[in-house]
Amino acid sequence: MNAHSQPPAATMPAPLVDPFGRAVSYVRVSVTDRCDFRCVYCMSEHMTFLPRRDLLTLEELDRLCSAFVARGTKKLRITGGEPLVRHDLMKLFRALSRHLVSGALEELTLTTNGSQLARFSDQLADCGVRRINVSLDTLQPDRFRALTRTGDLSRVLAGLDAALKAGLKVKLNAVALKGVNEDEFVPLVRFAHERGMDMTFIEVMPLGELDGPARVDQYLPMSAVRERLGEAFTLDEIDYRTGGPARYMRAAETGGRVGIITPLTHNFCESCNRVRVTCTGTLYMCLGQEDAADLRAPLRDSADDALLHAAIEEAIRRKPKGHDFIIDRATQAPAVSRHMSTTGG
Repeated sequence: MNAHSQPPAATMPAPLVDPFGRAVSYVRVSVTDRCDFRCVYCMSEHMTFLPRRDLLTLEELDRLCSAFVARGTKKLRITGGEPLVRHDLMKLFRALSRHLVSGALEELTLTTNGSQLARFSDQLADCGVRRINVSLDTLQPDRFRALTRTGDLSRVLAGLDAALKAGLKVKLNAVALKGVNEDEFVPLVRFAHERGMDMTFIEVMPLGELDGPARVDQYLPMSAVRERLGEAFTLDEIDYRTGGPARYMRAAETGGRVGIITPLTHNFCESCNRVRVTCTGTLYMCLGQEDAADLRAPLRDSADDALLHAAIEEAIRRKPKGHDFIIDRATQAPAVSRHMSTTGG
């Protein structure tokens, strides 16, 4: 792996700061657009995936991540698609772990559907991963199969057990889907808290054309989620942050944390410290905007990283103040055309 990502000090202002004074310290990097699930709110059933030659190599992903770390990034989250289906991905985790050892990076983590955790939890822990996010929208096997189209709930549950046994802290993420999993919000919280896991609920986001239900028919505001949870739990706001957009409450009855992510009803743009890089090296400064920067070309055009740093700097200067997400019957088209699996989860 290339460890020479740091440019001369004179050309390396750190941290990266956008036009609104927000320091970019959190980078989400997709390693693949492929997934072993086909979740109904994330992608079409018959997806066309990118040619493998278009994807950044593991060495290029290391160079890219290391460039951001050199510029003040403190948190790296590896995403997909499903990141753990990427061949030899542990090589990347092992390489990036050097930044944890040096202290330049505070956290290396990932978001996963849990299907591969039984295989990789111990290796992730050995690489310095301490905390992971696992997507889990239902505890009912038949409903799980319907939502994921291809998934096996028992594999995910086994993966959760393996992650906890390996000492990983787990946060479960559930997308709140109107008329689909509303009856499971309370059981999901209880399931998570009984095992020492946090539980976070997310509003469905208008990303990508789907061949299933319309977004407006899937959408459930977090106010409805909180109301449902309030029937079973006493929820108190707490000052707890993980670096992401979730706002947390504590359930008095369990002592566990419940997070909510509200990109539509209460966006979190004013404090956004995040950017996303796709598996092809496209940098999106905002999840809800189409503006992007190509980082693959500077990676491949030069053996050193001066061009890469210049491209990153120029892109951050264009980071917008916020997104334009909206879901209503008059706005049927998605806010952006790319699927969540393409952008990175």
